[in-house]
Amino acid sequence: MAGKKREIQLQAVVNSQSLWDEMLQNKGLTVIDVYQAWCGPCKAMQPLFRKLKNELNEDELLHFVVAEADNIVTLQPFRDKCEPVFLFSVNGKIIARINGANAPLVNKKITNLINEEKKIAAGEMVRPQYREIVFVDSDVEDAGEAHSESAEQLYIIVIIKPDAVMTRKSLEIKKKPDFQDFVLFMTSGVSHILVISQGDEEQPDLKETEPDPEMEAKEADEDHHEEVRTPVKKKHDSLQEYLERQHVSQFCDIEENLTDTNHFIDILFPDFKNMKNLKLEKTLAFLRPRLFQEKREHVLKIIEDEGFKILMQRQIILSEEEAQTLCREYENEDYFENVIEQMTSGPSLALVLLRDCGLQHWKNLIGPSSVEKAKEHLPESLCVRFAMEDLPINQLYGSDSLEEAEKEIQYFFPSQDTLALIKPHVTHEQREEILKLIRETGFEITQMKEVVLNEEEAEKIYSKIKGRDFYQDVLQMLSEGPSLVMVLTKWNAVSDWRRLMGPIDPDEAKLLSPDSIRAHFGRSTLKNAVHGSSTIYEAMETISRMFEDFIPENHEGN
Repeated sequence: MAGKKREIQLQAVVNSQSLWDEMLQNKGLTVIDVYQAWCGPCKAMQPLFRKLKNELNEDELLHFVVAEADNIVTLQPFRDKCEPVFLFSVNGKIIARINGANAPLVNKKITNLINEEKKIAAGEMVRPQYREIVFVDSDVEDAGEAHSESAEQLYIIVIIKPDAVMTRKSLEIKKKPDFQDFVLFMTSGVSHILVISQGDEEQPDLKETEPDPEMEAKEADEDHHEEVRTPVKKKHDSLQEYLERQHVSQFCDIEENLTDTNHFIDILFPDFKNMKNLKLEKTLAFLRPRLFQEKREHVLKIIEDEGFKILMQRQIILSEEEAQTLCREYENEDYFENVIEQMTSGPSLALVLLRDCGLQHWKNLIGPSSVEKAKEHLPESLCVRFAMEDLPINQLYGSDSLEEAEKEIQYFFPSQDTLALIKPHVTHEQREEILKLIRETGFEITQMKEVVLNEEEAEKIYSKIKGRDFYQDVLQMLSEGPSLVMVLTKWNAVSDWRRLMGPIDPDEAKLLSPDSIRAHFGRSTLKNAVHGSSTIYEAMETISRMFEDFIPENHEGN
């Protein structure tokens, strides 16, 4: 778990109200990653924070913190929300908030605030009078002017047109086609339809990002009697205005009218309102050895019928220590030794389940920990249905809380990184299909960049075949266009990615692994669509060469 140690060194852990109050005593800027216990801090932003920490080198002025909303009264409005939130505290006052892992915006905010702190410390400017942010639960009605609009008003429909999907370039539109031509055009290929909303963070005018020394001096002379200026509140762009300013409207149709937006959402995304209200939770589930051996398929069918998604699963033979930890609720019972003996007698099946209110639903489904209690209180529970005569305990296990679930999932399914490459000959449409498959298989894309691999860059990935006869052919293939280089993260990432890729020869892949990527998109052994690391060690080495700021968190499996 070396990665966790590095994370704590970079970001101080705040998990109580007293620690929160103590954190507010920090001098300078404190960047706070607000997280829920069940999902943990935002790992995707940690390389950026580490980079800024090293580049700015302002240990007295710049601090990073992770704050668990579940245990801090002040952060109550952020509970039960899965979107990352970053707060910015200057000398104990929360002055800014950014929703989502928007790295460029966070980077700009930190850099600007630190530069201000430096100027203030040097006496070059007066500290601005920041307005402190008040945390308001967006689910509460009449919460104030900032939340006076209904939720529907924050969403718009964006349709990315077929030509933009194909070329990934903005187009200059010379004239508006007539309706018949428009219909033909819009049905000529794939479009991407998005429902988007606007964040709370105000976007500064690009013209104001670069200070004008002459203008600053002139203004300082004119207003030398005023120590503090009252900032002019700028009108917040609508989504339509912002997208037009960013030239997005050149390749999108944008609908921001509230009535029409709701109509389109109802047609195109009939489950949208229900999806917004989902409270997706992960829990660890366990089938004890005898149940796993005798009735695994029956239990898995019930899990599927109950609406759970199995994110990960593995067979595992527990050590005595692991069995004692999982069965600690029975340690004072006469049959405890028998329980431990059975738990270590063969493979158990560990599962990570995801569902709306998943943790409590699984607990209700499996019932109490003992058969006797289950028969008395929940006779329809799985505990009773799958009871074993010689062992009076529930043959299924579920985490007791979201915090416990996160710890148990991290223990039994430790994160692993692997390097993945989508080769130049893969078309844009095929690339999108591969990326969709990657996400559907449970991988998280934690790093990604598009690059034409010259000989120097290619060697970072293909160093082990550098001396082979066909290496020049590989270099020629890679030079034909941009490749997409990624870091994929999940439990057992190296093996699972190789399994998803399939055999090296696409013809062999079609026979042995017809659902694999190479079976679908490979042309030849050389142009077989994708590449991946062979071992954990190779993955760590290659990732460190291709993504210098990224620290792989590969752990040996239990």
